[in-house]
Amino acid sequence: MPILKIITQPNPILRKKSKEIVLKEISAGSFAGLVRAMEKTMIKTDGVGLAAPQIGKNIRLAIINSKDGSICLINPEIIKKSWAKELDQEGCLSIPGVFGKVKRHKKITLTYYNLTGKKTKLTAEGLMARVIQHEIDHLNGILFIDRAIKIESAQAGKGRSTL
Repeated sequence: MPILKIITQPNPILRKKSKEIVLKEISAGSFAGLVRAMEKTMIKTDGVGLAAPQIGKNIRLAIINSKDGSICLINPEIIKKSWAKELDQEGCLSIPGVFGKVKRHKKITLTYYNLTGKKTKLTAEGLMARVIQHEIDHLNGILFIDRAIKIESAQAGKGRSTL
């Protein structure tokens, strides 16, 4: 399975709101293949998350790399956000060499569909919550640089994970 090409800024697809996935499409073999290819691409490029717009697909699909393995988020929707926020550094595979401080909710709850089409609820905090918010932003045409307080070059952000 090949590594997919990562779309980089200023490609206009990164600024488009992604379309909902029709749930019957999930059962198609090609959909599972796309998810596997995205997962492999995320891991090979040292990402902790990857959204479909980053590979040129305008659909509401994101892959998150968690400590328990990859999580496939289909049509994710944040339904609850903590009042508390946290400022931390982020990077992005679609904006190579750039990092920035972004304020995100410390804890979120979301609903999404998994690869079997089952609606699932997940509560995440810390880095996992940050990664999910970053990837959902991609699905809404928002990049981390739109939210960043301070932008830095790769040298300043050396050794940081890229979302």
